[in-house]
Amino acid sequence: MTIAQAHAGANPVAVLWRFSRPHTIVGTALSVLGLWAIAAAALALAPPWWDLLATLAAGLTVNVAIVGINQITDVEIDKVNKPYLPIAAGLLSPHGAKAIVIACCVIPLAMALTQGPHETLAVAAALAVGAAYSLPPARLKRFPVAASLCISGVRSLAVNLGVYWHFAGRIDGPVWALCLFVLPFSVAIAVLKDVPDLEGDRRYSIRTFTVRLGPERVFRIGMAALLTAYAGMIVVAPPLLADDANPVVLAVGHAAALAVLLYWARSANPRHHTEFTRFYMRVWALFFVEYLLVPLACLAR
Repeated sequence: MTIAQAHAGANPVAVLWRFSRPHTIVGTALSVLGLWAIAAAALALAPPWWDLLATLAAGLTVNVAIVGINQITDVEIDKVNKPYLPIAAGLLSPHGAKAIVIACCVIPLAMALTQGPHETLAVAAALAVGAAYSLPPARLKRFPVAASLCISGVRSLAVNLGVYWHFAGRIDGPVWALCLFVLPFSVAIAVLKDVPDLEGDRRYSIRTFTVRLGPERVFRIGMAALLTAYAGMIVVAPPLLADDANPVVLAVGHAAALAVLLYWARSANPRHHTEFTRFYMRVWALFFVEYLLVPLACLAR
């Protein structure tokens, strides 16, 4: 079968797709595409399409490696929190998962080495942080602040700055704004993702913010981080980026996204696993929107 030692009868493509955590794959793909579009708007000549495809391949394989390491180290926890994941469900053996992760580490590193030190540093940093998040002895996911910094650091800095520098050879204003937006937004993602996982994390002594503070307080912390991100893009970013992006698109687009967030938050119940998981995935949908909205504002300047 395509995936080593996958469960007999399982669709290898479906197993790999589930193993890759699709919402993170979509987020990474849109990040790369959005940054390419911002570079296309800022530069006299858009980065070539084959460079875009190669960067997508590198970004997606890094993504699979990071989420794969987490699943390999969290099998028992996932049997409680996420029993549908391939290893926990018995659809993929740990040996097969390790083979996928190794390939997804080697491929982007080999590609980055052909592109120069900046790309190599960005890929290596993302992989190193992902490994430190899950693997002993560091296993930073045990420490709420460190875990949040890992996720926000990769999403906000390694992806935005590393990918855009690769495309443009510089960092333009809209990308700095994206970094400042994604920083609190990814902190929110980092803390909110643990709310539905309370039972398994508590059972296996993973002292997340949810375990320590309770799901209601963590929900409020996550919402505060999201509101901070949107306030910056509605109030601060439009006048500062007037030369690089359409301020009306930035302000109105983010105000609309914020209104949707507040509407969804009204029905979010931190004590209800299924309902809150739905809300968490909707927060990811707003993350996707960001990498459509900012490039649109840049192209409409």
